[in-house]
Amino acid sequence: MTSFRWIYVTCKNGTEARLLARMALEKRLAACANIFPVSSLFWWDGAIRSANEVAVVLKTRASLEKRLVSELEKAHSYTVPCIDSLPLSAMNRSCAGWLLAQTGGGPSRKPRKK
Repeated sequence: MTSFRWIYVTCKNGTEARLLARMALEKRLAACANIFPVSSLFWWDGAIRSANEVAVVLKTRASLEKRLVSELEKAHSYTVPCIDSLPLSAMNRSCAGWLLAQTGGGPSRKPRKK
């Protein structure tokens, strides 16, 4: 059974988020990216800071996780980027097959639209 991951990345703006998402998709390291605005609070330089950021959730196979994280780290603008990996405990079969196909792990097929 193939394991899947959500890779969560925060970015300085939508432009960077789309660039990182597109890079991951073009390299077939992820099958899908969801991009959304977030309001962040964090420690930086000894004080609590806040920022409006843009988060990206990338859907990928566990076997691609290390390479994807490495590519994101290289391309990211932050000195200390947040790149988290979350294991998925379940995924419906049609989406899992599609994710495998899009990341080079199975036969190519399009998801069915209803």
